[in-house]
Amino acid sequence: MKTAIKIKSVLLATVIAVSFSSCKKDQSLETNQDAALAELGAVAITSISSISGVLATNSTDSVYAINACKKDKKKAKVAETALLPAITTYLKTNYDGYTFKRAFAITPKKGNVVESYVVGIMFNGKPVAIKFSATGVFVQVLELREGQDIKRKGDHRKGGCFEDRDGKQRDSLAITALPQVIKQYFAANYATDTLKGAWVNKDASIIVISKNNGFFATSFTASGVFIARKTLPPHPGKDKEVALSALPASVTSYLSTTYPNYVFKKAFADTTKGYLVIIDANMTKYAVAFNASGAFVEAKIIR
Repeated sequence: MKTAIKIKSVLLATVIAVSFSSCKKDQSLETNQDAALAELGAVAITSISSISGVLATNSTDSVYAINACKKDKKKAKVAETALLPAITTYLKTNYDGYTFKRAFAITPKKGNVVESYVVGIMFNGKPVAIKFSATGVFVQVLELREGQDIKRKGDHRKGGCFEDRDGKQRDSLAITALPQVIKQYFAANYATDTLKGAWVNKDASIIVISKNNGFFATSFTASGVFIARKTLPPHPGKDKEVALSALPASVTSYLSTTYPNYVFKKAFADTTKGYLVIIDANMTKYAVAFNASGAFVEAKIIR
């Protein structure tokens, strides 16, 4: 949605900084890679040192949101208290416990008509950059890259924040390899759950996907202490696991558009009723549901 909102009142003027800056001139976090950053429409969101469990080779380096502010646009900082109510509600509902980092209003270079907003947050120690429409409607989760790898397509550097984009699934954990304390927790609390998949996050916390009249995501600390259990979007019918290549084109198209450079984890399908897809976007896991025709139904942030 690209509804334009004209800044006409003093009240709205307080939402956006008085002076607009070019997308390639954010001196607080950007490196000397101005040309590459501008070409990618990159906006600095936070420092690598703020990410849990990541050993940064350059702790002063930044994490950038890609295609946040293209070359024919400009940005103005927006304070957390000045965010549109729709944006604040979305963040509180979907990223419970998040920490605000920075936000921008995006406009044409020649004009002050707000076309979109970009908001950077930290969620469970991981950066998330989200694009919203001019009225605060969710548009997409933007791809993130480390500054030192800004020129690498998708950032596949081993040991980097987003190394899993190379498809090697380094974070996957076999069900048989789950710590005994986690197995005991399921046996004591959810004995009828069928465990479907597990992953280890950068901060060493563990996510387990299970099914028991619906799908669930249960999170544990590195030592196996229970963190939370979330009910994933309803998935009617059977729970046959399928490969990415078996998903309808409309499903993969939606995922690529809404979560650029996402990493596929697992998918469960009943072709007569719908699909449930687990993905990773910038170290945060999402469960995305689609109906039988491949149309988007619902998304749930896991951790």
